[in-house]
Amino acid sequence: MLRSVILAASRSSRMERLVETAPLTRGVVRRFVAGTSPDDALRATGELVAEGLSVSLDVLGEDTETPEQAVATRDAYVALLEALRDAALTPAAEVSVKLSALGQKFDEQLAYDGARAICVAASEAGTTVTLDAEDHTTTDSTLDILTKLRTDFPTTGAVLQAYLRRTEADCRELATAGSRVRLCKGAYKEPESVAYQSTLDVDKSYVRCLNILMSGDGYPMLATHDPRLIAIGEDRARWFDRSPDEFEFQLLYGVRPEEQARLAAEGYTVRVYVPYGTQWYPYLMRRLAERPANVGFFLKAVSRKG
Repeated sequence: MLRSVILAASRSSRMERLVETAPLTRGVVRRFVAGTSPDDALRATGELVAEGLSVSLDVLGEDTETPEQAVATRDAYVALLEALRDAALTPAAEVSVKLSALGQKFDEQLAYDGARAICVAASEAGTTVTLDAEDHTTTDSTLDILTKLRTDFPTTGAVLQAYLRRTEADCRELATAGSRVRLCKGAYKEPESVAYQSTLDVDKSYVRCLNILMSGDGYPMLATHDPRLIAIGEDRARWFDRSPDEFEFQLLYGVRPEEQARLAAEGYTVRVYVPYGTQWYPYLMRRLAERPANVGFFLKAVSRKG
């Protein structure tokens, strides 16, 4: 119930204005979002890389409605990749891209062209691109574009969401040599017909998908903060005789930094998902929906507005 309320709030312009103007919520935003500018992103990336962590950067913005907005997002990613290269932050830092931000909802060809331009820039910068997953209506389109991109850019990463009922089959299809696959739980409100609704069912699906990826020939990227699932990931790596450089853990910026440090100290590759940009509000609300423990602090901050 709480998760549904938070996700509904993510679409409320009134709530967005309240959050944006409440002084004490700025600390909450800074915890999960690196900032609003490319300089903020470079600063956060440099700090994380210096700590022995890898990074996946997300230029926030998924409500693209015009070709001009899509092109602007493409150009922002290209400029970011050039800046990462010039700062010697690649290959430790890659980028994550939402195809909806490149126009996927109204022009799939435009989205593909934009993603390809970003892949070119990433290749020139010596790093990689991962295509983020969004709501279930975009999954087929995203995987189709992924397939086309991998013709010339085989290291392009996929993201699969364990709460979707189809994901086990997608894992089997994508667990091939050289295939980078990020497995996450999923953060969108989806109908029961396509997605598991209970936490237990989602966790069980995550473990089934994890086993498929770990037993396959690809490169699993386990995106979770759940201590049980992290422990299962470590166990499955040993079971399937995977060395630390044959898979990685991924955690969100600002979430469980002590665990990020612990895993890195044990020799695992740990990649931190770092978002930045002016369109931080929908992202923040999805993060709160994923971790209800953050809601109390958040609501207290909003209630102290002024």
